Amino acid sequence: MRLHAVAALAACLATASGVFQDDAGHIDFHYALLGYPKQDATFFQKPYAASKASLLYTVSENRTIGAVNPKDGTVVWRQAPSPGARGGGLLRSGEEQDTIISALGDRITAWSASDGRIVWETRVDGAIAEDLEILEQEDGITNNDAKDAIVLLADGSQTVRRLDGKTGRAKWTFADTSGDTPFQVSTSPTTVYYISLHSPLLGGGSKLRVTSLSPITGKKIDSYTLNSDSEIQSKANILFAGANTAAPLLAWTDKANKVIKVSIIGTKGVSSFNTPSNEAVEKIVLHAPNKANSLAHFLVEYQTATGHSAEVYHVDLKRSSVSKAYSLPQLKGKGTFTTSTSDANVYFTRVTAEEVTVVSSVSHGILGRWPVKGSSALVGSYPVHGVSEVVVKGDSASAVRSAILFSNGQWALIRNGEVAWSRPEFLSGAVSAVWAELPEEEALAHELEVEGHQNVISAYIHRVKRHLRDLEHLPAWLQSLPNRVLGNLLGTSKDTTIEEIQHDTFGFHKLVILATDKGRLVALDVGSQGKIVWSIDMHQFALDATFQQPSLKAYRGYVEMKDPGFTGSLFVNSTTGGLLKAQELKTQLPVPLEGQTLVSFDLVDGELKGFVGIEPSSEAVWTFTPPSGEHILSYTTRPAKDPVASIGKVLGDRRVLYKYLNPNLVLVTAVSESARRASIYLLDSASGQLLHTVSHYGVDISRPIPSTMSENWFSYSLALDATSSAASRGYLLVAAELFESPLPDDRGPLGASSNSSTVHPAGVKGDIAKPYVLSQSYQIPEEISHMTVTQTRQGITSRELLVTLPDSNSIVGIPRQVIDPRRPIGRDPTSQEQSEGLVKYAPMILFDPKWHLNHKYEVMGIKEVITSESGLESTSLVFAYGLDIFGTRVAPSFAFDILGKGFNKVQMLITVAALFVGVLFVAPLVRRKQINSLWTMP
Repeated sequence: MRLHAVAALAACLATASGVFQDDAGHIDFHYALLGYPKQDATFFQKPYAASKASLLYTVSENRTIGAVNPKDGTVVWRQAPSPGARGGGLLRSGEEQDTIISALGDRITAWSASDGRIVWETRVDGAIAEDLEILEQEDGITNNDAKDAIVLLADGSQTVRRLDGKTGRAKWTFADTSGDTPFQVSTSPTTVYYISLHSPLLGGGSKLRVTSLSPITGKKIDSYTLNSDSEIQSKANILFAGANTAAPLLAWTDKANKVIKVSIIGTKGVSSFNTPSNEAVEKIVLHAPNKANSLAHFLVEYQTATGHSAEVYHVDLKRSSVSKAYSLPQLKGKGTFTTSTSDANVYFTRVTAEEVTVVSSVSHGILGRWPVKGSSALVGSYPVHGVSEVVVKGDSASAVRSAILFSNGQWALIRNGEVAWSRPEFLSGAVSAVWAELPEEEALAHELEVEGHQNVISAYIHRVKRHLRDLEHLPAWLQSLPNRVLGNLLGTSKDTTIEEIQHDTFGFHKLVILATDKGRLVALDVGSQGKIVWSIDMHQFALDATFQQPSLKAYRGYVEMKDPGFTGSLFVNSTTGGLLKAQELKTQLPVPLEGQTLVSFDLVDGELKGFVGIEPSSEAVWTFTPPSGEHILSYTTRPAKDPVASIGKVLGDRRVLYKYLNPNLVLVTAVSESARRASIYLLDSASGQLLHTVSHYGVDISRPIPSTMSENWFSYSLALDATSSAASRGYLLVAAELFESPLPDDRGPLGASSNSSTVHPAGVKGDIAKPYVLSQSYQIPEEISHMTVTQTRQGITSRELLVTLPDSNSIVGIPRQVIDPRRPIGRDPTSQEQSEGLVKYAPMILFDPKWHLNHKYEVMGIKEVITSESGLESTSLVFAYGLDIFGTRVAPSFAFDILGKGFNKVQMLITVAALFVGVLFVAPLVRRKQINSLWTMP
């Protein structure tokens, strides 16, 4: 009775919406990520000519464009790629310009460098941009207005176009009909060079062909080929192709990396240079300046298995010659080089895990040296690539800052050897996530399991020993108690560390284990602002594995990771990140209960099949096949933990509608392209029986159809096809609720049965009863890409539907009462319905700004949202991942079991103390008055 009373109280509470101002940034956290920055598309640039400070611009491997403040690493602005974008991202900027230009797939876009707004955009359907360069000079004169762009397009039609810097319109187009493979474009003050790979008819390698074009008309001036077919087998053999007169070079190497060949663009001469022969060269990288007024000097970096070295070369444009200037010594370990320009001088910065050094392109003398003062986020990693800015005064470098991508996925800025900031860009590739149990919960659950398999005496002795062992932690707990009490009273408590997580009374400190597309496994503490607890590269455990789509499954104390790229599974300790051995797994693997029949199901060859046992077997016990013309798109099940506080819904007149509670429900979504139809099927996974079906026509099946289930209700969303003949357009949200009977106080056909079977329903008298389904649909203003439901420990708190809105980069919590299918249609609710919280049905749901869980944050690229219970019944933990990482706490029925953050604990203690002192003084007076009253009685 007490449980039902609490449930009724929670249901009557008004739904909590939004985030209180003092909770923003306290109960939630947000990683605004870009992804791994691309080496050839990352640079420092002033947002406009009069600016005193530069921004750090980049386009990432996932094609996100953005600007970062070099001072603190915060994102100034960013733009995510459009869905279905093809090709790699290109990003270029002109000197003294207030715009930057990107090329992504078939879109060439100019962005405002200061705020990321679109200035203009040009789209070439079906094409892919292979290269993009800025025309800095024309006829030897530098243009300070909006500079034009030269873009190379491929995939179907190989064309070179000159786009107007102000409007994006094409001034001229050159079409290549030779059948060559387009590679790159380069510009000079008088010529535009189109570089392609020409494959001879007899096969073999490829020759580099350089075609000269007029920058005014785009007409072909000249064409020649370089004899490179003995070395170049593919684009991978080409080291470098310069974009302008600062680096008018074509460089390539043979397959063995033993010879480098360099040609000055516009000439047929080829210079050959041998690579260092003391150790096999694994990789060669050519670094050259990108400013048009820079000296034509470049550096060639050689990476070996044990170290790296470099050689600096000078280009004499008058004599059309390339000569080696000097060499930089080989250093052990990994490192990288960056190129900087000050006026016309070129400087090379060498960055290793230990130090940063700067040299001039003219001489090998070190102009500046700074030891790197390590950051905990960079321990055990090495620089991969980066960009730098150098300040040179006299004969020394007074300052240098370098934005470096490290091997562990951290993007950091090193300023004079100090790590100013680091961004965990490796989190941007998260593809799977699970909640992990905490150390204390894992240990206690294991001990209780051991006691459960012993007799009474042995279990009692084991428990006494366990309590005695717990006393070892009592002194440390007592020692930390004053600080914890003062911290709670004064509001100055510090974040809990991983060793102290078990002391989290409210259960807010939980671990989330993330798997990324690059094979990295990460643990985050959601109760400490998403603090990274540990991060490991799974390649160290599976050297030859190629991670494609890793998936995670959490057990007590460890996480299982599977991936199509390798056979078997990897088991990792959830609290330390260490690989578990076979002996450790034997003591922790889950043991199925005796006599328990488990039915699993999976999508096999377009059919949903059920199997007896935890893993799919060869023989299916049931098979669900959609009607002809449809194919299964996805399926959704109830959460593994889905507690139900009440088996019925209490109506306003105190009668009860009994819920249809079946833990084996699975919701299947199937689509038909020809009919533009989406069908929803509700199945019993234990028997395979079809319980409910509904079809929607005029659906845009190219858009996502997310769905979710909880307790006795489910929800899904559809995008209506704009070409359909339906009267309505837009997006649809459907909510359905399942009951045992449409009549209150009725349990349906099985109400009087004492026994029934869901595995073999046909053998039961009366058969299994199908649910009574109430559903309602709503128009919504935005598309939903994913949906889930909040979770609490006992299921007493009202649930909330969490939906992801990709168009507005938001996560919205829709109160359960808003999508209740029992809302009265065409009339106002009665007094009894109002007492249930029902309001009049409206066909349109507008997302209240207070429903946005991310408030001021812009969460981009969210793939999935997962929820978990906390230690409080009122509160559910929420974690979202994808491009961004976001975590928060929600209380759908208000935080009825915890004091608010603004509660004055000190004042409460003072009041209690004052009352206590008052009682001590008043008590003797009361006793004296009582005694005196007895003596004064007549």
